Amino acid sequence: MITPRVADIVGITNKIAPSQFAEAWDNVGLQLGDPVAPVARIMVALDPGSPAVEAAIEARCNLLVTHHPFIFTPLKKISTADETGRLAIRALKHDLAIISLHTNYDIAQGGVNDLLAERLGIQGTLPLRVTGAEEYLKLVVFVPQGFEVPLLKALAPFSATMGNYRNCSFQGAGFGRFTPEPGAQPFAGQVGREQEQPESRLELLLPKGRLSAALAALKGAHPYEEPAFDVYQLLNQGPARGLGRIGVLAEATSAGAFAQQVKAALAASGVRLVGEPGRQVRKVALCGGSGASLLHEAARKGADLLVTGDVKYHEAREAEALGLALLDAGHFATEWPMVAGLADALRRALALKKFETDVVAYQGEREPFSFW
Repeated sequence: MITPRVADIVGITNKIAPSQFAEAWDNVGLQLGDPVAPVARIMVALDPGSPAVEAAIEARCNLLVTHHPFIFTPLKKISTADETGRLAIRALKHDLAIISLHTNYDIAQGGVNDLLAERLGIQGTLPLRVTGAEEYLKLVVFVPQGFEVPLLKALAPFSATMGNYRNCSFQGAGFGRFTPEPGAQPFAGQVGREQEQPESRLELLLPKGRLSAALAALKGAHPYEEPAFDVYQLLNQGPARGLGRIGVLAEATSAGAFAQQVKAALAASGVRLVGEPGRQVRKVALCGGSGASLLHEAARKGADLLVTGDVKYHEAREAEALGLALLDAGHFATEWPMVAGLADALRRALALKKFETDVVAYQGEREPFSFW
């Protein structure tokens, strides 16, 4: 087993929620700390405030991974006179690094909104507001016959899934020809003599963002001193990605009954419903945190109800005018499922890399509002 560095965990989190998915105004990734510092224990939390920082220090964690950014706006100074500066100095004194996954984790498959949809029983979800789609490349590599399986295994973590299928590839047989020059150490043949080698042509679909890592794996696993490969730009696009989700409930229910289900599922202190409690809902949109800006997308896509948090008075009136039921379950409650979800995703990713690192889901955070 290997102890990873902070930079290794940044790489893992960037696969879970690629930083390029983040909104332009956002700040994600490594917020504080030494990229080469070892990480034996990680804590996952929603907010990078004093409770989480102190809990991470007490638990002897080397890294705190949060949803909300530790540094959101540019800092003009780092001083104990303000809370951010005080926490930054305290974290650095205890060798605690901080990584944040914000809108990139909202958008990412398996992120905040997918975790929320799963918790609420919303099925067949698609992005509510599309912000982009995965770009694909085709990698073609030529390998001596008999070495196809080890190379495909090395490339498998970087290949694209095609619907419900993974590890997809194509293989064809042929012959490669080459003449090793002085200084070469050929896999087959002799320096100065043309060699004809039975080879296989392997083709794989790659997400564009994984190309560099895939080529590094290719060169590490390929038996040739100089592997031959081609990379093709494609017009194909992968599944759409974006903010929020929209899907359907297994069975229609009333808005009032669904509000009670949401309250129980999220352990929310209270929920606010806009619209008649008796109206039937089946198609449901959602956005963890603050998602009232998605009202019009939800209405256009035929949602009966939108679940989110931080709803303002005029947004509630706008929902009424659109004929859309609106359920405010709170910013905290709609994002809280990410703590356990991200902790599980990190454990799986660390295990695949055989990294010896504990992951702790912080349980001490609470809804800041009291309901009377």
